[in-house]
Amino acid sequence: MASGYDRALSVFSPDGHVFQVEYALEAVKRGTCAVGVKGKNIVVLGCEKRSAMKLQDTRITPSKISLIDTHVCLAFAGLNADARILVDKARLEAQSHRLTVEDPVTIEYITKYIAGVQQRYTQSGGVRPFGISTLVVGFDPGSDVPRLYQTEPSGIYSAWKANAIGRSSKTVREFLERNHSSEMDREETIKLTVKSLLEVVQTGAKNIEIAIMAPGKSLEMLEVADIEKYVESINSEKQEEASNKRGGRAGGNTGTASGSTAVATGTEAVLTSRPAGEGSGAAPE
Repeated sequence: MASGYDRALSVFSPDGHVFQVEYALEAVKRGTCAVGVKGKNIVVLGCEKRSAMKLQDTRITPSKISLIDTHVCLAFAGLNADARILVDKARLEAQSHRLTVEDPVTIEYITKYIAGVQQRYTQSGGVRPFGISTLVVGFDPGSDVPRLYQTEPSGIYSAWKANAIGRSSKTVREFLERNHSSEMDREETIKLTVKSLLEVVQTGAKNIEIAIMAPGKSLEMLEVADIEKYVESINSEKQEEASNKRGGRAGGNTGTASGSTAVATGTEAVLTSRPAGEGSGAAPE
């Protein structure tokens, strides 16, 4: 029990917890899943998209993937309304930086700014924390090295090679740990992103969003038809693996049966060649 220590944001509990921040993290865990994966010279964002209602106009429904600047992209998990405000603040800072310094922001700079805004909303009375975590990706100006950062409602930010946030993020992160490689090309990176999302998305390509960033190029959003091709390829690979496993088990069982038959045949031969009465206690003829 929080025992009243969760009623104000600026009050610590006796064991050092700020419960409102922990509740914000729970809001993130209930959000739809988002995945970021770095390849050799590419970075891919993937998101689970909620199914639209029958009468809903999907053309103006906000996406979970937002462009901060021409070279910076953000995906989030958590409360959509909170994300809209935070994205607007980040966009304003990116343009202000261009106007003041006459250079685009670096990925770490804008990530640090977003994390700073989130942290300020954990330290004042009369406000509440942002109920979102973000994945910020892109390329620094003049660099071909992909960047991927995560921010949390507490204001923490960290760099990753691949990561997942939102619903079932632990399962997806463990899958990425087993399958990620730093030398992946474009196709392998996209395929791994889609494959990791299929760990939690049961409805296939229509509920998946994929955004691709490459150095010197604008953000590319994959069409549903293209995502469907990756999903079909992944499903066919899974079926082949399953059939191979079944074939291996059947081969093992056949080998065991053959061995048993050989042992039985050898036993019969020994009994046949043994003189009558030997080993049975009866007198030999």
